[in-house]
Amino acid sequence: MRDVDSIQPQHEGQGFQFPGEFEITAMGNASADLKARVPHILAGIGVAVLHETVKHRHSREGNFISVTVSFRCDTREQYDLAHAVLRADPDIRYTL
Repeated sequence: MRDVDSIQPQHEGQGFQFPGEFEITAMGNASADLKARVPHILAGIGVAVLHETVKHRHSREGNFISVTVSFRCDTREQYDLAHAVLRADPDIRYTL
């Protein structure tokens, strides 16, 4: 298995291009106010959160919520950090 950082696009313009605009989805406990917390966490690491893009969806039973946010970042490290800080939150189960 190859290291993700060593993967190169097959054609120009493919793959992640930095700086860029990206979307992230965090899923977790519905009672944790993730609609407000996810953008706040991302802003805290210095990425430009596009607040007008925030959307959410509750699970069928209402126990979980997914929150999707677009943001701008300059480097792959910032992108990876966005996933890492969200996953570190005890109320967030995973990110996409």
